[in-house]
Amino acid sequence: MLSVKSRAGSMGSTGDDYRLSVVMLPWLAHGHASPFLELAKRLSRHDVLVHFCSTPANLVSTREQLDANAFPSIRLVELRLPAIPGLPPDLHTTKHLPSHLMPTLKQAFDLAEPDFGLLLNALHPDLLIYDFLQPWAPLSAHRRNIPAIQFLTTAASSAAFFCHYIRRPTEEFPFPAMSLGVKENLEHIATMNRFANGMPDGERFFRCMDLSSGFIAIRTFRGIEAKYIDYLSCVLDKEVVPVGPLVPDDDDDGSSGRDRLTDKDRETERSIMSWLGAREKSSVVLATFGSEYFMCKEEMREVARGLELSGLSFVWVVRFPKDGILATVAGDCSSWATALPSGFVERVVKGEGRGLVVEGWAPQRKILSHPSVGGFLTHCGWSSVVEAMKYGVPIIALPLQLDQPPNAKLVEELGVGMGVRKGKGVVLREFEGEEVAKGIRAVVVGEQGESVRRKARQMARVISRRDEEEIKVLAEKMAALCEAAKGDGREAM
Repeated sequence: MLSVKSRAGSMGSTGDDYRLSVVMLPWLAHGHASPFLELAKRLSRHDVLVHFCSTPANLVSTREQLDANAFPSIRLVELRLPAIPGLPPDLHTTKHLPSHLMPTLKQAFDLAEPDFGLLLNALHPDLLIYDFLQPWAPLSAHRRNIPAIQFLTTAASSAAFFCHYIRRPTEEFPFPAMSLGVKENLEHIATMNRFANGMPDGERFFRCMDLSSGFIAIRTFRGIEAKYIDYLSCVLDKEVVPVGPLVPDDDDDGSSGRDRLTDKDRETERSIMSWLGAREKSSVVLATFGSEYFMCKEEMREVARGLELSGLSFVWVVRFPKDGILATVAGDCSSWATALPSGFVERVVKGEGRGLVVEGWAPQRKILSHPSVGGFLTHCGWSSVVEAMKYGVPIIALPLQLDQPPNAKLVEELGVGMGVRKGKGVVLREFEGEEVAKGIRAVVVGEQGESVRRKARQMARVISRRDEEEIKVLAEKMAALCEAAKGDGREAM
């Protein structure tokens, strides 16, 4: 089933009034859709019409981030996935998706290829920009003589790390600062190479990169990852083009999206900002672990212990699967209401009054930009890392899965954060509350964290000086690619 809904114009618009017409197809995760949308906003300033394609469930949050009046050349396009038992339409997104349904979601996305082809027929774009898990998308574009480029939303260092150990498994990664340890390196790669619909993620990843027309775009900049960009290009034998950190502008607060906040979300934001306003400068820790990882009960207990033992004020954002059930390490289940340690809320939040526990949504960028925030306890998802760097907030790194361990290593290498000491092994993700507390105190108030705090402030100044040069280069490369494709098409006639 195909459904196309545009912000302006008709379904069959070819973008004749624009320099280029582009279809974007991110993976069905907030951490992918958001940087794709940010790239779309920046490209729209270079006379590019963008058809932003995703599932209706995923476009809910996209609409909240997009002011249609400010960006009339970004048009939202619905791609409905085929029905699969056990995967209702409201779970056609990784947000709130139980982990056991991830392979099913990837399968459903694969099965959307025929309808995606119909969409390309209807929109007649000059170019497709796609993500890392759907090799069928560039193949569909190429069959229609439409060039396609892959946009990686990850750090160059984590992408290079993964590519190296898949293609050169017997060789050490040439950058020791990124090493997790011999055994841990292999464990990490194994956790990232999961199967879905008969294909490992590693194969999907490489096929997507191999199918990219001419070059690969990536969300980073040479000021922090030049050597990793160059090495990734070497491993792939393909040009890698950095497009910048793509953190939303401070004045781009999604005004139309804010109109769509629920009353509960508005009250949550007011309460958090009021509470932060009563705290001293750089005295509060924000603790949040992404929108797609749900901590087990044991992990939440240790985070709670760490926050309590640190003695510092905190805002802790907790999230749970859509069914409200929280898995434990032992494999049984517990209601989310019993996830926090007994007495923690009464003792630390209500009694001492030095913490807020927020379930679900919180305005992360707004919190990070508040002067009372002095540290960020994070899983080190790449979006969280670049947002912390933009606002000069030092990082307490507690990576949990996927690209997060290499991201945490990069944070330490850049000097803008410190890692929480964990138990051996990446897969087990073991950490203790005492080590969490030590990490928090070291980064926020400790003498050993003084250089980290200074470098975090310096990094904020570096990112604030980023301009549109990288996007301008990307737009020029896209235009040249499309012109070459049109020339090839004319020769074939």
